[in-house]
Amino acid sequence: MAAATGGDKPPLYQQVKRELLAAIAAGEYAPGRPFVTQREICERFDVSHATAVRALNDLANEGYVVRRRGQGTFVAERPPAPASADRTIACVLQNQGPHVGQILAGIEEVCADLGYRLFLNHCENDPAREEKALWGALEHQVSGIIVYPAEGSAVLTPYAEARRRGVPLVMVDRYRPDLVTDAVVADNMSAGRELTNTLIEVGHRTIATLWDEIDVTSIRDRLAGHVQALREHDIPVRPDLTVLRRYRDQPTETRRAMLSELLNGSQPPTVLLCSNGYALATAAQDLVALGLEVPGDIDLAGMDDAGPFDVLPLTAAAISLPSREMGRQAMTLLHDRVTGTASETQLRVLPISVQTRQSSVGYLRVSPLEA
Repeated sequence: MAAATGGDKPPLYQQVKRELLAAIAAGEYAPGRPFVTQREICERFDVSHATAVRALNDLANEGYVVRRRGQGTFVAERPPAPASADRTIACVLQNQGPHVGQILAGIEEVCADLGYRLFLNHCENDPAREEKALWGALEHQVSGIIVYPAEGSAVLTPYAEARRRGVPLVMVDRYRPDLVTDAVVADNMSAGRELTNTLIEVGHRTIATLWDEIDVTSIRDRLAGHVQALREHDIPVRPDLTVLRRYRDQPTETRRAMLSELLNGSQPPTVLLCSNGYALATAAQDLVALGLEVPGDIDLAGMDDAGPFDVLPLTAAAISLPSREMGRQAMTLLHDRVTGTASETQLRVLPISVQTRQSSVGYLRVSPLEA
């Protein structure tokens, strides 16, 4: 590990400490088992003994490891679980809207059936608020936690603390590849692949993608499925159409310039494949502002139906997510962890369905206002 440079990087011992916490959170070191030694830390991270000692001291002071005279350093044992009579679940969700609302409804159904109380926190896709909510859940000594993680979240310490305390945790809708946790997600690979196949079947071969979030597993899986379908049909993967870049949170003029450039090119797309309902709604508004009709001049498709309104009448096709069932299964899996009936870490992938435009078709067009 190279020495930290620049004013925004933490001290070297904190970098080492963070990586050791990540190892604990990932389950590389079980409670009660020997931890890495000072010498091993020096060799693994290429740091001095002083840096290794300080990182270990911090972990010991915060209760993640314990030192035993003459034996070495060990991962701290888990404290007793909270009393089963006070069965409270913490639910840490990002954003709001129909999709998240349905996930929450599924969680609440199972909580009511099994007699759990629900401690809810919406974090508006903010990793800092996610971290604060997780610490709050641990302070309340909840029986378990369901997390819909924020985009690009690198929050680590409360996850390591949850593992140390033996508090089970299930992620929903997306997961963290760097953390070993249970997760319940939709089949996002199939969402990208099946939706693209449907568009190709109705004649679209030039498909542009528009994205909202980009640094989450669900979106990366959808992109992979889309690319797979293109290749299966021998359609070139054009970097100007398939690039993973943000669209919805760009300034209005930037978004509309992006669309104009796409639609005025030598081989313009015939359909805009939007990552979710919110990106689709934004694209629809921008197309109207540019004087275009949907579906007359350009078509729309959505990789999910989560958005501010029913997107299906405006789309050639859209994916329906099993939102409520995701919530139900996340809570059921968490209950299995709380009661000790689940064994290996699970990733549950639920099927999606493709909805196509039926007899009633929605149109967007520009109409002049009466003077």
